[in-house]
Amino acid sequence: MVRGQPLIAVDRISFQVGEGEVFGLLGPNGAGKTTTLRMVMGLLEPDEGFVEIEGLRTDHHASLIRHRLGLISTNDGVYPWLSVREMLMYFADLYAVDVEVAKQRLEELSDLLGIRSFLDQRCSTLSTGQKQRVTLARGLMHDPPVMLLDEPTRGLDVVGSQTVFEFIELLKKRGKSVVLSTHRLDEAERVCDRFGLLHHGTVRYEGRLEDLRALTGKTHLVDMFIDLIRSDQEQKIEPSVAGAS
Repeated sequence: MVRGQPLIAVDRISFQVGEGEVFGLLGPNGAGKTTTLRMVMGLLEPDEGFVEIEGLRTDHHASLIRHRLGLISTNDGVYPWLSVREMLMYFADLYAVDVEVAKQRLEELSDLLGIRSFLDQRCSTLSTGQKQRVTLARGLMHDPPVMLLDEPTRGLDVVGSQTVFEFIELLKKRGKSVVLSTHRLDEAERVCDRFGLLHHGTVRYEGRLEDLRALTGKTHLVDMFIDLIRSDQEQKIEPSVAGAS
């Protein structure tokens, strides 16, 4: 970025995610991952372009798109003075889910995510792991076709991270389209079907792991990113060296 000129945080990103597929939107801090998710959610209006889900586009049906999205983030909290049951029903109501449907969904998710034993506890009394499971359930109360996971394992221990991995497998089995935004490349290799390698706001590589290996000559995502960063640094150094000569 040149001083005085605007920063382009995301530059003409385009990708598709199929049903039952996990797409890893990967990159270091500052790559543009969170900005991209904010535009997908409709929280940030892009200068141009759109997101399309089930034939609906954000530039024409922004509110309808939001009802088709679920967001899970480690920054999400719980409402301490509500019970787990009250909080999950509250979020269902926010998305205009019929009360009887919401009750059925609560029952189903209680068993799937192992939260039944503390449904009627105040959220303030829950352990970190219990709060995490409640947050995961909250994202599915309106049964969206697309799930966005923004750094879902940040700050979690091994057990907590494993819960997230199992949740992702559940989403795949249910046919959800999943976008996983993370800089934990080792975890991404474990759970993602396809990848978009984001660097300085642009997708440098996209495809399955075997495709990226063929394109880059590298085996692991970490090596691919290190190569990208080094290449970028070398390009910045070359003009100044040429000018000095």
